[in-house]
Amino acid sequence: MTAADDGSARWRHLGVSLVGLVAACAIQNGLPFLTVALRAEGLSLAAIGLLVSAPTAGLVLSLLAWGAAADRYGERLVLSAGLGTAATAMTGAALAGTPVATGLWLLLAGAGSASVHAASGRLVLGWFPASRRGLAMGVRQAGQPIGVGLAALTLPRLAADGPGTAFAALAAGCAATAVLIGVLVRDPPRPARAPGAPRPASPYRSPVLWRVHAASTLLVVPQFVVAAFSFDFLVRAAGWSAGAAGTLLAVTQLGGAAARLGAGAWSDRAGSRVGPMRLVAVAVAVVVGALAVVAVLTPDVLAPAAVAAAVVLASIVTVSPNGIAFTSVAEQAGSAWAGRALGAHNTVQNLSATVTVPLAALLVEGGPGYPAAFAVGALAAALAVGVVPGRAVEASSRGAPRAADPVPSR
Repeated sequence: MTAADDGSARWRHLGVSLVGLVAACAIQNGLPFLTVALRAEGLSLAAIGLLVSAPTAGLVLSLLAWGAAADRYGERLVLSAGLGTAATAMTGAALAGTPVATGLWLLLAGAGSASVHAASGRLVLGWFPASRRGLAMGVRQAGQPIGVGLAALTLPRLAADGPGTAFAALAAGCAATAVLIGVLVRDPPRPARAPGAPRPASPYRSPVLWRVHAASTLLVVPQFVVAAFSFDFLVRAAGWSAGAAGTLLAVTQLGGAAARLGAGAWSDRAGSRVGPMRLVAVAVAVVVGALAVVAVLTPDVLAPAAVAAAVVLASIVTVSPNGIAFTSVAEQAGSAWAGRALGAHNTVQNLSATVTVPLAALLVEGGPGYPAAFAVGALAAALAVGVVPGRAVEASSRGAPRAADPVPSR
């Protein structure tokens, strides 16, 4: 393979990974934009919170299994099988006649789409060298805000006559992406282990992975509080129409994608993932805390433009640390453990999200309201600042014996 061919393959695989994450995250994170349609079906906000969190629960139940499968069988098979399963499940959700059946189909859709988180990160890290990994993972992770943006722009409109059409559109997206992966993806070569050589040591002997997992779990709280309730907050508390709120949040996701790219490039230049991650956690605590204050003052004191600005800023900043954390996890784990480590990382993140959304819904509907939910998110981000490992710990861990580097020699 020539250098030009190698470079072309890298960007092709990065593009496919991005599309896969867009399709998966539209399911996993886009359902809050169906809140108005689901309310029209007669569901309470607490019941809607359970439906919205069902794909996340599916993620939690399946990520480790998908990660182990990616380590053993490769990325292409895992991605195609998982997205095919998600497409089938979303078709079932579109045809379901009861909330319970819908929830079960959404649970299965989340389980299938979890394959993207476990395998596409491996794919990107297998094709890109260390000096470009932060940016490449930032591009890949931009799939989350892009997927949410497309969901915000399209799902409220598709669900004008009920959520079934929106579910069917999500199914079509997953099916098309599964075919695209089957045609274009090739698993990167993996470093061969010499005969008789010991198995690579567990990366969990180092504290770095544990602390990155824990900090990311805390940072999920503000991300999902803002993502799950910004739309409902704008419509119910600030008086926006569903279409206008969806359009605003769709445009906002472009800023979120840019923030992930910028954070990834910053970590490449800094030569560290955890230093930028800590500073981003500080920013998250500040902006989500400010959003809690804005929620107290809405709608009697603040103008709609000020409310919109606070929601936009919080939506952008809360999604920015994900790519850095994923890159750190994969680098610390090495090729032999990357799938399992990324699966574990996503598991704890999505377990946090699964718990966060219904509990925040109870705060909003039956307790102190939106200000309390946003304040809890700010507090979680503040705690994450102290959990992120220091640069010295990161450097020490990189010098310790561990699994092989995720990028094979070419």
